[in-house]
Amino acid sequence: MSAFGRRGGIGANPARGGSFGSGRPTSAAVEGGAQFPPVDILADATAAPLNAMDRLAARVAGSGEAGSLRAEGFEASVHKIKEQVLPRLLERVDAEAAATLSKEELAEEFRPIIGEVLAELRITLNRREQYALEKVLVDELLGLGPLEELLSDSTITDIMVNGPDQTYVERKGKLELAPIQFRDEEHLFQIAQRIVNKVGRRVDQTSPLADARLADGSRVNVIVPPLSLRGTAISIRKFSAKPITLDMMANGGSMSPAMATALKIAGASRFNIVISGGTGSGKTTMLNAISKMIDPGERVLTIEDAAELRLQQPHWLPLETRPANLEGQGEISIRDLVKNALRMRPDRIILGEIRGAECFDMLSAMNTGHDGSMCTLHSNSPREALARMENMVMMSDIKVPKEAISRQIADSVDLIIQVKRLRDGSRRVTNITEVIGMEGPVIVTQELFKFEYLDEGSDGKIVGEYRASGLRPYTLDKAKQFGFDQPYLEACL
Repeated sequence: MSAFGRRGGIGANPARGGSFGSGRPTSAAVEGGAQFPPVDILADATAAPLNAMDRLAARVAGSGEAGSLRAEGFEASVHKIKEQVLPRLLERVDAEAAATLSKEELAEEFRPIIGEVLAELRITLNRREQYALEKVLVDELLGLGPLEELLSDSTITDIMVNGPDQTYVERKGKLELAPIQFRDEEHLFQIAQRIVNKVGRRVDQTSPLADARLADGSRVNVIVPPLSLRGTAISIRKFSAKPITLDMMANGGSMSPAMATALKIAGASRFNIVISGGTGSGKTTMLNAISKMIDPGERVLTIEDAAELRLQQPHWLPLETRPANLEGQGEISIRDLVKNALRMRPDRIILGEIRGAECFDMLSAMNTGHDGSMCTLHSNSPREALARMENMVMMSDIKVPKEAISRQIADSVDLIIQVKRLRDGSRRVTNITEVIGMEGPVIVTQELFKFEYLDEGSDGKIVGEYRASGLRPYTLDKAKQFGFDQPYLEACL
């Protein structure tokens, strides 16, 4: 059935234009065209660097600046034309049939119809403007509206929508204001629903929180009113199309070559690894990079709330949790999946993130024949990561003395990798720490590598160096079983 040919007056409803909304385009969207212009939020690089007190004064003076940026020029003109074209276009379109077409097919069908509408409105566009208009209209009907251009920009790593009037993006670790706006709260809410519905989840006033993912694997979190007071909020952690390796991290300054060698050996020698860090510090990226060292013959299970890990191994089975239904039943938690994974004959179990009682099950897997298991957690340092793991086990309904919990952690975990996003936006591996064992009630650790802060350059970049402790690794015997003892020892000394 064709999606086109229906004119107004035969069951068509011009008011249906509002159901799709009218997002503001983010760029000209021509072949090879530039993305929306960057926001000038940095001081002139040629100016003399400010001292500490001047920086504080500048921050106070700029704290009340507006947090919205409107499109201008070409983008604004395309948006204005779209406002006029969309209602008339929908009079000629069967929306349900159009939803069955791909973006390319829909654009082909739209082209002559858009020409008719523009002729009716007596609007003349050049090829560049018509191409941009077609793309924006297709994004409204089948895509994610104003978010589409941000998602296609490879330099953006995070997208944060704070209601219909304000959207921030992260580039190279720094936040910038994006010149896009949604038509209104209803338009933004419909796009949020479109995202979560594709993965079989829902978001509404009864379930105002939702985790989801996009088709490319990007992680999405949605929170809607009444919990979000400024309207629907969408946070998107974009999935990198090009996998990042440990060598790429070393070449980019995130770690030293010796650290990269040690982590390669740790991944290949089936060390039990905990990756610790704050939000957006690169924990999942590090986990993906280390997972490349897993033997292709091993069976690997990954368990996450929203599937984000992208392993390159042939024998990899991803598992994902399920939220409760409307009656509050049917929830499958991470802990349920960990218990079930133990019955699926895994060689390694990888948890995207541990937040609670599932920590106990993960530790049990690590010291019951599933060497090489890995997980991430939020923490500021390796020592705090151990304390958090103790607290998470105690959060469960298992009545175990604290000393027994500490001993199980010491027996299970081999290595803690601390990653941080520094204030200049760079992401660094700041600590690689071994867990040695127990000394009384205390878990004993040994630091293999550490990032030492030295200074801050005139361009605001952090200057430091990676230092090896020069100590003999306690995990050397484990590396020896795989034939990596000599290169591991050389890397750590």
